[in-house]
Amino acid sequence: MSSSPSLTPEEKLADAKKQLRLPRIVVICGSTRFMTEMTEAELQETKAGRIVVKPGFDMKSPHELWSDPVEADALKVRLDDLHRAKIRLADEVLVVGDYIGDSTRAEIAYARSLDKPVRFTHPEWAR
Repeated sequence: MSSSPSLTPEEKLADAKKQLRLPRIVVICGSTRFMTEMTEAELQETKAGRIVVKPGFDMKSPHELWSDPVEADALKVRLDDLHRAKIRLADEVLVVGDYIGDSTRAEIAYARSLDKPVRFTHPEWAR
């Protein structure tokens, strides 16, 4: 009796997405200073038939949810974890904007460590 090799969680997810016939899933990464550009990229990617996930909001804009610095730091950690989960879920990454800071650079490295294709709205940053 031969048993098939166990699939990794990533392989199981890819297989489930195929069985469900899901369109490609694109996660948008970049500095939240580019939220307007992210919204435009979301529109273009959706028009092209892709499912899009992106940062939900910009913590640089004032809001009561992150007005307390201690709570804001804890929220930032949770949001970073959430965004890495979005990267794991996605089939590819789209980096938006003409600036790449430390957080975005870490997201790109994480995506590449998972062998996710990475596209750039500004190809000069593709290095």
